[in-house]
Amino acid sequence: MFANRLKQLWAEDRPAANGWLSIASPFVAEIMAAQGYDTLTIDVQHGALDYSAMLVMLQAMRGSHVTPLVRVPWREPGIVMKALDAGAMGIICPMINNAVEAAEFASYMRYPPRGTRSYGPTRATVAYGGYGLAANDEVLAIAMIETRDGVENVEAIAATEGIDGIYIGPSDLTLGTTQGRLPPGFDRDEPEIVDLIKHVLAAAKAKGIRAGLHCGSPDYAAMAIKWGFDLTTVGGDTTLLAKAAATAVGRWRELTGAGCMAR
Repeated sequence: MFANRLKQLWAEDRPAANGWLSIASPFVAEIMAAQGYDTLTIDVQHGALDYSAMLVMLQAMRGSHVTPLVRVPWREPGIVMKALDAGAMGIICPMINNAVEAAEFASYMRYPPRGTRSYGPTRATVAYGGYGLAANDEVLAIAMIETRDGVENVEAIAATEGIDGIYIGPSDLTLGTTQGRLPPGFDRDEPEIVDLIKHVLAAAKAKGIRAGLHCGSPDYAAMAIKWGFDLTTVGGDTTLLAKAAATAVGRWRELTGAGCMAR
């Protein structure tokens, strides 16, 4: 079985640059995988894609050295196990609020006696070879902390056996802890939200697990690494495409003086 390169990076105390995939396209996944990311996360929760799209995207990424991760829609054993069977080397699970939910999620990730994962790694066996109980030591269970309950219980979540890391979703974290007083978004600079982010980070470090943060810009992502995060998301396919297209068209209009067509 192939070793999990993200685990290797972390074993060497090196941070990881993560990219985000929301477009249901193996070609987009292949393009992103060729850009130097350490990991790429296929977003089955909010991305415009389903299991069938996820499967071919994982196949498209196989030719690169990128570690494939999947954010599942929910803490549900079927999709967690199917994503692992398809070849995901790590699962990001949203809305983990307490240690009981963390333990449930962790159990779905590994075969008995360490968990309750059902055996049948259809594509993973083809992709990695020798896939079996060794997968228990390679796959990563990453719990998302993004609610008030999650923050209040983060120490217990981080201490849960089988949880390898936490991942902060700043938008939901902001909504959930300010009751909508602040709008959702990445790259938070409000002191109260920054303090929460650093509190979650400290809890993960205290329990000896890894911490990731969803970021909207490389500058913020690099700053978060300096805070001590082990993985930061540096752009996603939808935002990168939109920004690049807007920049190109805007520059063209600036140089030509041609206005926009009426809508």
